[in-house]
Amino acid sequence: MIKDVIVSRDSSAMPNGSGAAAILSAGIGSLAVAVFSVAADKSSAVKNLFVFYKPTGALSGETTVAVLLWLTVWAILNWRWRNRSVSLSRINIIALVLLGFGVLLTFPPLGDLF
Repeated sequence: MIKDVIVSRDSSAMPNGSGAAAILSAGIGSLAVAVFSVAADKSSAVKNLFVFYKPTGALSGETTVAVLLWLTVWAILNWRWRNRSVSLSRINIIALVLLGFGVLLTFPPLGDLF
């Protein structure tokens, strides 16, 4: 799926891969926060695993791990796409869908379904 996003490696066009990497990684990071939040809410073992700072509880680990995932994905995608032109419309749609799922999962009636 990711390979379908690459439009060209033409050196005359200004590469947009770094920007696309930032956009897509933000969508992945947003979904990760929601998935980690639901997982910690449903499993006491996962909740205890995510407690990095006791006063904030599992939220400290959920957000820390999600930010680390976001930065890692951003670095990897940027490294792979930095000199390429990619389809920004496709990347934006994928990122918005991931963001939408992330928002929906943090909405309690939907998050409680899992």
